[in-house]
Amino acid sequence: MLILASKSPRRKELLGLITTDFIIKAADADETLPKGISPEEAVLYLSKIKAQAVNNGIDTVIGADTIVVLDGEILGKPADDEEAFSMLKRLSGREHSVFTGVTILSPNAERSFYKETKVKFCRLSEAEIRDYVNTGECRDKAGAYGIQGFGSRFVEGVSGDYFNVVGLPVSALYHELAELDFFSNNNI
Repeated sequence: MLILASKSPRRKELLGLITTDFIIKAADADETLPKGISPEEAVLYLSKIKAQAVNNGIDTVIGADTIVVLDGEILGKPADDEEAFSMLKRLSGREHSVFTGVTILSPNAERSFYKETKVKFCRLSEAEIRDYVNTGECRDKAGAYGIQGFGSRFVEGVSGDYFNVVGLPVSALYHELAELDFFSNNNI
């Protein structure tokens, strides 16, 4: 059995592009990051604690986490609409990085990896930002935007894996699972 340790509907949809044979079990883990941790270490740490939170030692578990990084600062999910506004204002007209870390725990192996994608935003007016914040879409998203939703209108360009920005690097995950022989039992 394959378990996705996430309540994200986006990750569920993206994992469905790899296999339909999985269940969802939301991870209940303390996502407080250790001080001084790099973005790469942060997503690996978070993906691992999420996977460990639902690991039963029998099934294969996938944990994932996505962060937005601007000027070396991790921009997580905004606490409120004002913080979302502030984040989007900082992203306006600039390029930032999106990191997604993935951990796979199986009875025989543990694999963790991350992918980085660069995203360039158009210059945004305060009215555009306020209108977007009012959609509510930004409230549960790292960096206060969803590239697959209304936030797409702010994206000038993407360099790297688009799906990584949505929340799961599909191709990289597929290949990691293949290396673990996950598909040998026709789990597609």
